[in-house]
Amino acid sequence: MSEGTTATTTGAGTGPGAHAGAPGRRVGVRYFAGAAAAAGVEEEVVELPAGATLADLVAHVGAARGADLRRVLAACTFLLDGVGAGPGDVLPAGAAVDVLPPFAGG
Repeated sequence: MSEGTTATTTGAGTGPGAHAGAPGRRVGVRYFAGAAAAAGVEEEVVELPAGATLADLVAHVGAARGADLRRVLAACTFLLDGVGAGPGDVLPAGAAVDVLPPFAGG
């Protein structure tokens, strides 16, 4: 992880990808620009149940970090291990998710 602020959160996850009693997996999350400002950290490690999706991760970090981040997340693009990802994509153990808010300019 970089020299920025980091955190670790855990959660049961939400939505159809969350499985009660399933072993957890750690997912690295990196926030950029306005997403980092809204999250209050540049990076964190989140523990989610096996089978959790990107939507589960977004719901978890939004709930954990508050309304400002939830508003930013609604406009963000996400990369899963460097490739564009959608809400239904399942997060493998050790995945890296980049949270990219809209950028101005060219």
